Amino acid sequence: MGDNLIESSGPGPRSNAAEFTVSEISNALKRTVEDAFGHVRVRGEVSGYRGPHSSGHAYFSLKDDKAKIDAVVWRTTMQRLKFRPEEGMEVIATGKLTTYPGKSSYQIVIDNLEPAGAGALMALLEERKRRLAAEGLFDRERKRPLPYMPRAIGVVTSPTGAVIRDIIHRIKDRFPLHVIVWPVRVQGETSGPEVAAAVSGFNMLAEGGAIARPDIIIVARGGGSLEDLWGFNDEALARTVAASGIPVISAVGHETDWTLIDHAADVRAPTPTGAAEFAVPVKAELEATLAGLSARLKACMSRSVERKRTALRAAARALPSPDQLLALPRRRFDEATSRLGRALEVSTERKRARLTAARLTPAVLARRLGEARRHLDRAGQQLPKCARATITAHRRHLATSAARLTPAPLERRLAEARRNATRDLQRAQGAFLAIVRERRGKFDRARARLSAEPIARRQALQHERLQDFARRADQAVALLLERNRTRLDHADRLLATLALSDQAILDRGYALVIGADGELIKRAAEVSPGAELTLKFADGTAQATGGGMRLKSPRPAGKTRDPGNQGSLF
Repeated sequence: MGDNLIESSGPGPRSNAAEFTVSEISNALKRTVEDAFGHVRVRGEVSGYRGPHSSGHAYFSLKDDKAKIDAVVWRTTMQRLKFRPEEGMEVIATGKLTTYPGKSSYQIVIDNLEPAGAGALMALLEERKRRLAAEGLFDRERKRPLPYMPRAIGVVTSPTGAVIRDIIHRIKDRFPLHVIVWPVRVQGETSGPEVAAAVSGFNMLAEGGAIARPDIIIVARGGGSLEDLWGFNDEALARTVAASGIPVISAVGHETDWTLIDHAADVRAPTPTGAAEFAVPVKAELEATLAGLSARLKACMSRSVERKRTALRAAARALPSPDQLLALPRRRFDEATSRLGRALEVSTERKRARLTAARLTPAVLARRLGEARRHLDRAGQQLPKCARATITAHRRHLATSAARLTPAPLERRLAEARRNATRDLQRAQGAFLAIVRERRGKFDRARARLSAEPIARRQALQHERLQDFARRADQAVALLLERNRTRLDHADRLLATLALSDQAILDRGYALVIGADGELIKRAAEVSPGAELTLKFADGTAQATGGGMRLKSPRPAGKTRDPGNQGSLF
């Protein structure tokens, strides 16, 4: 009958089967699939995800180890997703199945997308954490200290939540200062990029500009599930926080909630209120501390001044008075004053006498000129005598030198030099011959030691020793093998004697009872009625079924004796 519904390609009557166009078939399939699978949940691994298209839609596939299905997320749905899908992530997609006539394929239009349990997100989070830690983004050396007295604080959070009110209220209570709020979304797909843009925006503010550049940045959000906080596990956000030139305090979630930004930030606060406490000190405590330090400083200065004043008074009492200090110098000055007039008169008289004695009168000049002429005449009379003595001394020295330079002494010195040279040459020849003889003797002795016969004898001796060692090694190996073989035989006989193996027990006529779980049954109480049992004999196994348990009948009681006429002792 099915063949009648198919139109024949050859000549003959035409079939009454309805004809459909491709569009009609495609639309019919589309309606059928959408009616049958209007709402489904599909679990699979994200494959081929390259981010949203320029239109805002996202196209990728869901796959498992046996099949693959195309998936599409429209732009409006993409904006509502709590987290962004990533390549290789296992997710649960909720939506409806439909077909795409242009490719004759079916696909799922996703309305909601969630990770396949917290395990998938935690695995992805651990992988990101490991990769960023390997790059050194979480190193303690990169952490910057927080300024003790910031002038302005930047807060990156939602402007409508309770977090910003808690932070501002806490800062106002502790130390009121300028707070700059950068509003962002703290949940959803765009939360990570918005927070990263806010941190970068604070870093780009110029010093002294219209908007004050903050000294500390607080990134804050209230508590939530792992999916709610997933935007703060964004890799780009973690890199932005790590590269920030302004110290960053992370206050995301509760104390037990950890995100990537907590590791990348300079300080991690357990709560947003704790972040405000980390950022600013308590003004009242600072004022009290300052007042205490000021009081201590004043007291120290007062005590120091009083102590120095007391020391100065004590030193002043130990010093002498000015009259006592000037008494001796004043006496010396008076004595010098009294002697000064007399000393001036004596000095004047002495200089006048010396000047009078030094006057150059003609008589004095004539007397001095006569003394100089007489001294010159004496020197002229002694000059020829001194010249003759000098010439005589030089002649005597020249004669002595000429006597030493005659040919006879020179010939005598030359002959002595020849004799010394001949003697040295003979000594050198003798030493050379002695060295040659010594070297020749050493060479002869070495040649005698290096003959072939000692080497041949030594080689033969070594060959004999090697053969002896080989023979002894063969004997030792054979002896060791024999000992091990004997010990093995003894152990085998001992094992057979003690019947340590179940085969030896079975060979003596016993059987082993094994339950359905493969365990050995040792007592009858362990067998339940109808249980499948395996009986193992020496030559094989047999199957059996457990029956009722029969216990060994007790020994019959003995016959009671007739006491007769004896009666009872009691």
